[in-house]
Amino acid sequence: MKKIILLVVLLLPIKIMAISASSIIAMDTDTGRVLYGYNIDEERLIASTTKIMTALIAIEKGNLDEVVKVSDIVYKAYGSGIYIEVGEEITLRDLIYGLLLRSGNDAALQIAETVAGSKEEFVYLMNGYASNLGMKHTKFYNPSGLEEDNGQGNTSTAYDMALLTKYAIENSTFREIFKTKEYTVKTNYKTYVWHNKNKLLSEDYITGGKTGFTEKARRTLVTTGSKNNINLVVVTLNDPNDWADHKEIYNTIFKNYKSYQVLDKDNFKIEDEEYYKNDILYINNNYYLTLNKKEIKSVSINYNLSKIKDYSDNTQVGYAEIKINNKIYHKEPIYVKKEVKKEKVSWWQKFKRWLSKW
Repeated sequence: MKKIILLVVLLLPIKIMAISASSIIAMDTDTGRVLYGYNIDEERLIASTTKIMTALIAIEKGNLDEVVKVSDIVYKAYGSGIYIEVGEEITLRDLIYGLLLRSGNDAALQIAETVAGSKEEFVYLMNGYASNLGMKHTKFYNPSGLEEDNGQGNTSTAYDMALLTKYAIENSTFREIFKTKEYTVKTNYKTYVWHNKNKLLSEDYITGGKTGFTEKARRTLVTTGSKNNINLVVVTLNDPNDWADHKEIYNTIFKNYKSYQVLDKDNFKIEDEEYYKNDILYINNNYYLTLNKKEIKSVSINYNLSKIKDYSDNTQVGYAEIKINNKIYHKEPIYVKKEVKKEKVSWWQKFKRWLSKW
């Protein structure tokens, strides 16, 4: 096993001031690293940021092109809505747009019934997803984020919501809806034009987001942003100044962090490697880390190789292990390709081969 220390250029330390949120987190969505946060595991009501989970399940479990006939379940909705009517025909895809862009509570109930048969069954799916994603401090009671009649509401943490969003944006359909500023829908009843409630989409680095508010939860906000190969999710819970706080977090991190290429698939080589020295070792992907100056000397790469006796081209023979402060953040598979040695041909052999063609 080989170990090298990666040295990179120094950067200014991150310094974030005057954030109003009760809980906040900034997570690198490429690695899951927490770049900034406090009270990240404090359980709080999350209001309509709940709808990130609702949309994700609908996308993964439902038929997006299914034409849904709106049922009387929408009579149970209150608060923000897209104001669909009983008997109206609309696709599941369009309902998800209404859910995320306009925070439609009526859309949330209709989606739950369409995808799972009932609100109760859908909530069962929500809590199952949360468990599978490692959201250890999350409990869902409904697909909208409103408090129930008994006062119970969906609770989570800044960390758990960042974890959920990191997973959700890996889905291309979710990403597309999450970033949409305006969307037009035509049903058998009417035409809708929906504008996203996420005002931060006016910033060129913001790639998506979901707002939330109830009297008990207060303002909640989840956004994603990217710049110079730095990809983030920011979550604030109970934050009266959430728009400004999200902008400050993004701008400070973009200023004080840099994305460094740790692995280069086009120039991959393990120095002093002996066992496979007559063959070619390669990786399929580049890998980047977002770092500030405090983390520079704590990054290491361990090459773990197995000595395989009988191997063929493209056999995996190990992996490159990327660590920060001895915590593993990535394992990149290493493969082998047998190098084809060129036949040495003398000038006399070349001459005889030339004669044989005549």
